[in-house]
Amino acid sequence: MKDLSLQKFTSLIEKKKAIQSEEKTVLVGLIQNDQTSEQVTEYLDELAFLSETAGAHAVKRFTQRLAHPDSRTFVGKGKLEEIKNYVSGKDISLVIFDDELTGSQISNIEKELGVKTIDRSDLILDIFASRARTAQAKVQVELAQYQYLLPRLKGMWSHLERQGGGIGTRGPGETEIETDRRIVKDKISLLRKRLAEIDKQSFTQRKERGELIRVALVGYTNVGKSTIMNVLSKSEVFAENKLFATLDTTTRKVVFENTPFLLSDTVGFIRKLPHHLVESFKSTLDEVREADILLHVVDISHPQYEDQIGVVNKTLQELKAFEKPILTIFNKMDLYEEKNFDEWLDDSVKQEILRELKEKWDEATENNCVFISAQEKNNIDALRELILEKVRDMYKIRYPYRTMMF
Repeated sequence: MKDLSLQKFTSLIEKKKAIQSEEKTVLVGLIQNDQTSEQVTEYLDELAFLSETAGAHAVKRFTQRLAHPDSRTFVGKGKLEEIKNYVSGKDISLVIFDDELTGSQISNIEKELGVKTIDRSDLILDIFASRARTAQAKVQVELAQYQYLLPRLKGMWSHLERQGGGIGTRGPGETEIETDRRIVKDKISLLRKRLAEIDKQSFTQRKERGELIRVALVGYTNVGKSTIMNVLSKSEVFAENKLFATLDTTTRKVVFENTPFLLSDTVGFIRKLPHHLVESFKSTLDEVREADILLHVVDISHPQYEDQIGVVNKTLQELKAFEKPILTIFNKMDLYEEKNFDEWLDDSVKQEILRELKEKWDEATENNCVFISAQEKNNIDALRELILEKVRDMYKIRYPYRTMMF
């Protein structure tokens, strides 16, 4: 009986995450008291990129200004009716909300709209599930999926519950919910044990790397970390213009001027990253926590790159890694100039803008920054020199009485 119920949840997760290629979707976001319409537009731009990464195509956006989400349907009744009128009769099979929904909200919205409804967290889980390659990543994703599912069971099985409350209303629906909760909790416990075993193996592997200084690439998703990894290590790490192209940490030994160190590429961060996903991927993020030096990669061509810097810094603080030596790498300078400089702009004006930009971030990072284009291989020598300087400084701190060959 338990195996049959577990199969039910496995098939439910498979069904929920199965976003079909070129599936048409609409996006929904709320403008709450502490937000501007411009911010929500930016959030929905990112949600559209996420849906594209998952294989869906966003054809329409809906926003509503509300102080607080509606407890029943997240958006107001009128806005839900507007969405319903739009999707009705059209080839749209998916609606994605930019914030987390409860199980009952998903159930109520799907009942009103007649189409599959997911939230941002579910969409990110879908992407992670499709990109997990190693045993560790697959277990981490599955654990996050069950953690996401657990608090939403009541809403999913609300059709089995009796109406009303009080004595005599403890019906079969509630009994099934309690049974399902036990099954899901048992599955979560099993996955945690399996992940702990894999983590132990990973920890042993990290210890066996010896006494080399460890450098980790961190940053918002899709800022070019894997491209920089390829340029610096002369390897072929998978790089793609999609969110979360890298899930599994890749580590390479790199040698600059007879000075060896380990360079790791890590999973990208993103705003509103589901907490249970961060919890599940803590072992992968151990590379960040255990690194000696962090290379914070920033896509300077992105209109909200400063907000992205804030998201990454906040995540590093949560990981207790913010106090490490950090070199900020402003990547995609070629795209920045392409977007901000038109062909009629005088060269002296361009140089003045670039000088002011560099001065601003030199001050903000205490001269721990560099501006490059990994794709075009511009200013890579300067990047190598700065990394080499930091690595050598770290060796001197760690082994002050050892003579190094540099």
